[in-house]
Parts: sequence; C-alpha cells; structure tokens
Amino acid sequence: MPGIIDVHTHFMPERVLRKVWAYFDAVGPMTGMPWPITYRHEEEERVALLRRFGVRHFTSMIYPHKPGMAAWLNDWSAGFAARTPACLHTATFFPEEGVTGYVRQAVESGARVFKAHLQVGAYDANDALLDPVWGLLADAGIPVVTHCGSGPAPGKHTGPEPVARLLARHPRLRLVVAHMGMPEYADFLGLAERYGEVRLDTTMAFTDFSERLAPFPSAERGRLADLGDRILLGTDFPNIPYGYAHQLDALERLGLGDEWLRAVCHGNARRLFGL
Repeated sequence: MPGIIDVHTHFMPERVLRKVWAYFDAVGPMTGMPWPITYRHEEEERVALLRRFGVRHFTSMIYPHKPGMAAWLNDWSAGFAARTPACLHTATFFPEEGVTGYVRQAVESGARVFKAHLQVGAYDANDALLDPVWGLLADAGIPVVTHCGSGPAPGKHTGPEPVARLLARHPRLRLVVAHMGMPEYADFLGLAERYGEVRLDTTMAFTDFSERLAPFPSAERGRLADLGDRILLGTDFPNIPYGYAHQLDALERLGLGDEWLRAVCHGNARRLFGL
C-alpha cells in the first residue's frame, strides 16, 4: 500500500476552526467525556503531520451552520486546495437562495468532494431548495460526505429516515455516510446494501472513545466484511481526542484481514476519486 487516503479531515478558516475547537472544549464538562484536541497546531504543521503519518490525499471538510457562509467557505477551500496539492478540493452547501448556482460554480472550478452536515446545519436533506443540488451532484458523480447519523447527539433532521427518502429520489447519489452512521449503524449499513453508490466512512468509529459512547454492534461485523469495497477511511483529524494511529489500530483489531484494510485505507478511495 503506497499510503493512506483519509476522506474526513478538517481544514477551514482559522477563526472558524477556533470556534469548532472551543465547542469541543466545552463538550467535555457537559458530557463527562473530555474531548481534548490532540492536534491543536497551526495549519502548516497539521498538513506536515498528515504527510508524516503516510497520508497521501485528504480533504478539507467545511460546513456552514447558517445561511450566507457556504459560498465564502467554498472560496477559502478552493484556495487551500490550490496551495496544498495533497488535498482533494472540497466544497459545501446550505439550503438557501442561490445554492444551486454556487454549487455549480464549485463543481466547474474542480471540487471533487462535498460536505453536508445535517446535524450542525440543522436542515433537512430533503429541503426543496437542495433537490437541484443533489441532482447536480448525482449527475456529476461527485461524492458527498454527509454527517447524517444522530451521534454524538441527535439533531432535528438526523437519522436514517430522511436519508432513505433522499436516496429514493436520487438513487445514483454518491453519498458517503460519515462516522459509519453512528449510532444508527445497522440502518445505514442497510442503505449501503440497497444503494450501490452509498458508502460509509470510519471516522471515529470502533475507537475506544466511540465504543464508550456508541459501541458498534458485534453482530453487524459480517456486514462490514461484505461491504468492504464501500468503506472508506476517515478520522476527523485534527479534532480528535486521541492519537491518529489509534483509528488505524481500531480498524486492524476488527480482524477483517489485510485485504479489507488495504481497501478501506487506500484502494476504495483511490477508485472513488480516480487517483
């Protein structure tokens, strides 16, 4: 394996990232589960760390929490990808007037992956304003990494049911379910079994931290093996409360074999993005 491809890493404007870190700093006292940011470094050092970890390609997962942010975030992310060759040009969107236009512009400018955060954005994937966007991305074959599971806390529009309705209308959509759909693992595995373009990323799943919060059911492990060609490595770097290698250790101890690990950590993403 020539290296790792991580489809779920966060690079964003510094003032936005600082607010994200402040959120996680506050989560610990509220939940009783401390969430120290292990890689609280400047941008250049974070990129260098990924390179030293053997990561050959990664993303800059950005996401808005209100109208008027997405186009600005997309401009920033395009610039980041231009100055960071290992980064897959990432974009995002929000249900608002003009969304189809700026998503089309991002596609035409070379975006290779989009992020949709239904929990933080607190919007319904089936909002009528987004229907042309999903259709555009399905036609373009561009993956959309989507935080749609109800972990770490449920949102108004999280869970498998809204996503099932979305996929019924856009069955060719290359939807990547973030965090393996935590904690609704079984339901999201079922959607991947039904729709051939649905994938899941491993972000924080199977780690000691997440196993305390929302353990992956051991009875579903065979489905992980069966869907081995559609599971992608994701980590949430740098916003993780443990070392980067622990995510890889957690995957290895599933006991699904070297071929499965090679596919998850490299081969599946290489094919998906044509790398």
